[in-house]
Amino acid sequence: MAISPALPKLSGADHISNSPVPRDSTIALPRSRSPASAARIRTKNRRKRYLDLHPAYFSSALELADPLSYDRLVRRFQTPAEREEEGRKKGYSGVLEADLWRSEAKIEALTNTQDAGAMTYKRGPDGEILAEEGDEVPKTKEEGMQRWRKAMELRFLGGRDEDFEYSMIDEGEEFDDRGVEEREEEEKWFEEEEPQWVGDAQDDRTQELHVEGETGVQDF
Repeated sequence: MAISPALPKLSGADHISNSPVPRDSTIALPRSRSPASAARIRTKNRRKRYLDLHPAYFSSALELADPLSYDRLVRRFQTPAEREEEGRKKGYSGVLEADLWRSEAKIEALTNTQDAGAMTYKRGPDGEILAEEGDEVPKTKEEGMQRWRKAMELRFLGGRDEDFEYSMIDEGEEFDDRGVEEREEEEKWFEEEEPQWVGDAQDDRTQELHVEGETGVQDF
């Protein structure tokens, strides 16, 4: 009976070297920010810092920025005493101006439903103004004020307050938040690290095993 020759045993290094190495995986990190992107982020951070230091920005004077939102988010929860107090601060002409802007905004919302903003107004079959949708109505006074402040904050951060001089903030280093800056610098450092192929790392390890496994003696 023929005896098959014994097959040579493979070392651990031989097993590794003969194994296919996947080449479609990378340790990839996001691309680093462009200078323009970093400048935009710094500008918004400075504007946010300004609002944090000047909460008085969110006064009733902002009502004219979006009369419909203010009416539904803030005024609806005001007591008669609170409206009277607000009226004294605005003065007679200020109250008339706010009423005029609110009326014009409602007419615009009714006639231009495609671009009515966050708050919509619709007429019923008899011409009456219909109530808001359920998700448009804040449940509490606190929720209404929170939604109003958030809307005005986004408007300010986006540079849409045409009556505000943004240059004093955008060019002011005193509004930099060092904590935020340090976190962004750390993130940028990680983003700029050079990606490495997983397969390359495994090939390097395989080569090391080959070197360590060689005895320098040729076997016959």
